[in-house]
Amino acid sequence: MRSAAHLVENYRFERLSHQGLTDLAWLYKAVYKKSLSLDYLAAKYDSVYTGHVFIGYIAYDQNGLPAAYYGVIPCFMSVSGVPLLAAQSADTMTHPDHQKKGLFFELATMTYVLCRKEHIRLVYGFPNQNSTTGLFKLNWQKIGELERFTFPVNTLPLEKIARQSVFSQKLYRRYAGIILKKYIIENQNLTKFPTPSEHVVLLKSDQYIQYKTYNESRTIKIGNACAWIKIQNGLIIGDISGFDNDFEEVILQLKKLCVKLGVHQLQFQESTKNRLHKLLKGHVDPAASFPIMIKDLGSGIDVSKIQFSFADIDIF
Repeated sequence: MRSAAHLVENYRFERLSHQGLTDLAWLYKAVYKKSLSLDYLAAKYDSVYTGHVFIGYIAYDQNGLPAAYYGVIPCFMSVSGVPLLAAQSADTMTHPDHQKKGLFFELATMTYVLCRKEHIRLVYGFPNQNSTTGLFKLNWQKIGELERFTFPVNTLPLEKIARQSVFSQKLYRRYAGIILKKYIIENQNLTKFPTPSEHVVLLKSDQYIQYKTYNESRTIKIGNACAWIKIQNGLIIGDISGFDNDFEEVILQLKKLCVKLGVHQLQFQESTKNRLHKLLKGHVDPAASFPIMIKDLGSGIDVSKIQFSFADIDIF
């Protein structure tokens, strides 16, 4: 028997729970035709380091099958050095058989009520075109955008070749692990991303970076810089620090690492307002990536100071 359930217009709405992750995986496969393991979902939604977990709801149809989901993942933002409980909107989805029935609006509204009860003061997201219109109807506001910077790398594209089979992917992961071994920073030394007091940014504490390992991201030392990376269709830089005095050299060393790894491109995604964006723009033209949108639930902050990098998105 499922708890905390109620019936609204032929649908039952239940708060996400550990048991509900099975239904979330089923819904994801039905909507996106891709499978997610329960271990992956359990790690992704394990935001216990914030003291708040499972902030979202699943809608079930009359047959008890998952019809839609809306939820957010708690995190902390730094406002002048003071932590603010926030959350990212993630994994919004509606089964094709249940679209245009008001489920998105109903689930989102319920989730925001729960956010307020849990003292979450700001929700942010990076929606695609399909979601943007719905978010505006829910009183979200666009505050900026991420732009993508891509540096092509001339190398044997081992990562791309390895995608041809599960076996070759395993071999490549082992190879990449060997290459990265001398660059890796151990977990106990992860606090390498200082928070600028003049901006509102995601608080990248040791706990947060450890939590984000559900996506196989890693922190490495590259020259005098510290980079938070992920290998996926290139070398993706989620965030980077310590590049102030030798930015040109850091980019050169990252490109050399790409050659060793056999990845065909080096990529950054940054808010248009931050300093790294300005430096990157001096080397390569940016391309539009994601809009940055927020729903303010009483944060009291100056939203013009909010900045993000690619590491702040749940898919990194």
